[in-house]
Amino acid sequence: MKVTKYNKLVRDNIPLIIEKSGKKAIVKRLTDEDYIDALNLKLGEELVKYLESGEIEELADMLEVIYGILDYKGISISQFENVRKDKLKKRGSFKERLMLVEVVEE
Repeated sequence: MKVTKYNKLVRDNIPLIIEKSGKKAIVKRLTDEDYIDALNLKLGEELVKYLESGEIEELADMLEVIYGILDYKGISISQFENVRKDKLKKRGSFKERLMLVEVVEE
């Protein structure tokens, strides 16, 4: 018998997919504190995957994790979008591709 340990947050359908492949998935439901910790860790993992691969699919995974964090914090996607739009209005976007090289004070 081969056992592979993961101890990481997975999407809801992953255990079913594993079971359909003829394997047995052992899962546990996380406490609130463990859940937010796992979401934060997962966000970092997905960022690393995106930076290594450049694949859009990894950005979609990051967004799903962000949605999970928002849900945990009781913030709707439309509320989050309003925060994004407000920041866009005040600070701009990244479309101009500007790199701040230095600031000189006299």
